[in-house]
Amino acid sequence: MRDREPKLRVLFLCTGNSCRSQMAEGWARTLKSDGIEPSSAGVETHGLNRRAVKVMAEAGVDISEQRSKHVDDLRHVCFDYVVTVCDRARESCPVFPGAARTVHRSFDDPPLLARGASTEEEALAPYRRVRDEIRAFVETLPCSLRDAET
Repeated sequence: MRDREPKLRVLFLCTGNSCRSQMAEGWARTLKSDGIEPSSAGVETHGLNRRAVKVMAEAGVDISEQRSKHVDDLRHVCFDYVVTVCDRARESCPVFPGAARTVHRSFDDPPLLARGASTEEEALAPYRRVRDEIRAFVETLPCSLRDAET
């Protein structure tokens, strides 16, 4: 019997670790737990976005127990990949020790897109769209991470 491959440690990094990176961690835990050990963090911490929690719950993924973490909180973890999910995180991504490779996959910022919404339903629309885009990306893991290196 062959030994199982170790799980890839993947960090999803965003500006405030409140929305996009939290969604990515939730999807990875739900869809890829057999091969990926996901974490999320931010270059700042903004708390967990209530609308992100709501739209993920609509899709059957509970992220309500996740917490907003600063990237420094995870300095002790040797990640295989750091996935920046917003442009600002990419620009200010710290250097990680060990073999971490950085892959950039930017997603729109739902809180920014929802600012002018006149109803809660209208505000949730960009969250749902970005949630689904992140899910589609996570479904390609880990192959898309390896492909991004070449």
